Amino acid sequence: MSNARTARFSRRGLLAAGGALGLGALVTACGSEDSKDGGSESTAGAQSGPWSFKDDRGKTVKLDKAPANIVAFTGVAAALHDYGVSVKGVFGPTKTQDGKADVQAGDMDISKVTILGNTWDQFNVEKYAALAPDVLISTMFDDAGTLWYVPEASKDKIAKLAPSVGISVYDRQITAPLQRMWELAESLGGDMKSAKATDAKKRFEEASERLRKAAKAHPDIKVMAGSASQELFYVSGTNLSIDLEYFKALGVNFVEPPEKAKAQGGGWFESLSWENVDKYKADIIMMDDRSSAIQPADITEATWKKLPAVKAGQVIARSAEPILSYDKCVPLVENLAKAIETAKKVS
Repeated sequence: MSNARTARFSRRGLLAAGGALGLGALVTACGSEDSKDGGSESTAGAQSGPWSFKDDRGKTVKLDKAPANIVAFTGVAAALHDYGVSVKGVFGPTKTQDGKADVQAGDMDISKVTILGNTWDQFNVEKYAALAPDVLISTMFDDAGTLWYVPEASKDKIAKLAPSVGISVYDRQITAPLQRMWELAESLGGDMKSAKATDAKKRFEEASERLRKAAKAHPDIKVMAGSASQELFYVSGTNLSIDLEYFKALGVNFVEPPEKAKAQGGGWFESLSWENVDKYKADIIMMDDRSSAIQPADITEATWKKLPAVKAGQVIARSAEPILSYDKCVPLVENLAKAIETAKKVS
């Protein structure tokens, strides 16, 4: 699915390909319903005995024991992997066309998981059932409880096979879902007291302080978050996106498309023709690193190559769907801090 098609999607289908973040298909949660505030009601560690977890829809999944057969959206599985929790199956961008691990798969060995679907609207329900899933876990990019990359057409069949857990990545700073994933991993048996886990969290905090100082020292440096398709260039606003909201809170000076301009993109982004890619002035451009987006080295548009930030070599990668482990989020913060520290004012 190309970015060029995003303008024709309903809110449910926006941005699965790139340009910012987006919406998926709603799966009805199994389990009892609680308040909408989320919060963990999980057992400490994957010990014997009952297991429960209260997700960000306010729903609590309760099982006789900690789930062993876990199926998760690829990015969620990658985060759990960093905390020592393995999954049986994944859905979402997992394998590139040349057979390598997708950027959203993180450090997972994708040869050891069952891939139920690799693209938008792809989910093999029969394979899912064969895994005898205990729980399905995904992120949510709206406030309606929509589970990311669970197809609308098969969501009801999928919901009947196992309870689901949703972690919200909508309209909040990245620190919130990072904490929720930490709590979820801990409930599933992750060793959150390991040096790997605690060191990563410390490094994230240090990187955040570095970014705060860089932004304060260089308030004139303007940053633009973009994503490329064949026909269009997308400029993301900071509202709604967990990474950009956090970076803005740390003081980063972002290009902000007006709300009216972002309306067609569901409030996430403004779509520009390549002829108008110079609409906004920026000193640094953060580009969507997902495999669905065209990467900077492959952009051939002359208007792109003429942008001051591009000519100055001030283009960095942005993970529009961050893997929610501290280890994977550290470089996102560090790279932006370094870019701001070393950027020349070119806009």
